[in-house]
Amino acid sequence: MGIRRVLIVGTGGREHALAWACLRDAPELELIVAPGNGGTGTIAENVAVDVTDAAAVARLAAERDVDLVVIGPDAAAAAGVADACTARGILVFGPTAAAAHIESSKIFAKQVMDAAGIPTARWVAGDAADRKRLSAFVAELAGRCVVKADGLALGKGVMVCDDVAEAEHALDECLGELRFGDAGRQVVVEELLSGPEVSVFGLSDGRNVRTLVPARDHKRIFDGDRGPNTGGMGSIAPPVDAASDRFINEVTQTVLAPCIDALRARGTPFVGCLYAGLMLTPDGVRVLEFNARFGDPETQVVLPLLDEPFLDVLVACARGEVPAGVAPAKPAAAVGVVAAAAGYPGDVRRGDVITGIEALDDDVYCFHAGTARDTDGTLRTAGGRVLCVTATGADVDAARARAYGNLARVHFDGMQARTDIGRPVTAGARS
Repeated sequence: MGIRRVLIVGTGGREHALAWACLRDAPELELIVAPGNGGTGTIAENVAVDVTDAAAVARLAAERDVDLVVIGPDAAAAAGVADACTARGILVFGPTAAAAHIESSKIFAKQVMDAAGIPTARWVAGDAADRKRLSAFVAELAGRCVVKADGLALGKGVMVCDDVAEAEHALDECLGELRFGDAGRQVVVEELLSGPEVSVFGLSDGRNVRTLVPARDHKRIFDGDRGPNTGGMGSIAPPVDAASDRFINEVTQTVLAPCIDALRARGTPFVGCLYAGLMLTPDGVRVLEFNARFGDPETQVVLPLLDEPFLDVLVACARGEVPAGVAPAKPAAAVGVVAAAAGYPGDVRRGDVITGIEALDDDVYCFHAGTARDTDGTLRTAGGRVLCVTATGADVDAARARAYGNLARVHFDGMQARTDIGRPVTAGARS
């Protein structure tokens, strides 16, 4: 059966990049994005559906005779979109709710890592009743730790602590004040690791893994990795310290494949993109987290470097026949710079008119995230991270120069963008 029509679930820059990559090698493809944004609406049909309403997504896929559903955000995976679509006999790239537990529960992920021998930070978990044990571990670490809400907390449930008082306050916020609601009723306390961070995507059919080029994102809002954390203010691929085939093979063999094997052994085979957030510590690679989907904004720099038909890989994963190994990448680098709305990452202002996108170079990609269009076509801001301008080049410096040169042509009131994406930064400390 050929793939004629694809439904991509989600609304951000990741989904715009997924849609673009599918069409790059299959321009005749009919694409639906639900709910989509102002960018996806120019290359696909946007359909307003709640991504966490699994039955509604599956119904849309069935009504539109979709050949493949691609799940973007973690919330859709956790809500069981894959389960609902599979029940209707629809091919899906994306994990079941049970397999997505590798992201939706930090405690479960740690248990899988320990059982599979995957290198990670030392940890202790518990709820309010376990406060003494958690506090004892905090004291053992002299307060240099990370407190994580167990469940999904919109990317905000991680608190890096430098002393005991700060760690105890983080525990109070999670377990006492329920800052993250039900997601924080249980927490993981981990030792604080240090080193540069790297993201690696493994595309899996539940048994085999096809690994993509590594990436590095920049989370802090301000230059020099200062200020509050965000969903990501830009990314590069590949990082110089993680570009070798040896590194990619090491991560595949010691991190990605063991996790896929462990989930299959538990009766919850993982089909989709397994995202490994890694730290390159002085003692070697350590896993910070697993995500059950493509990362954002890393997807926006990884996919332009992929040197094989992306849609074919997605279909092979969904059908259980993806070839194991490292996916071929172009001999180039990519840099993506995020333009964020006024107020981000706090109270975001919406509705500002966006101009200049039409002036970008033809081979520079502008992936939309928080955008929407008026009925007359006017493009406006509609979220925190608005755009990601991505360019490729012979190396990171060349790609960076092109990305920033094109970003300078884009304007909306209150636009925020870091000026140092792609420049070396001081190794962070977190877990």
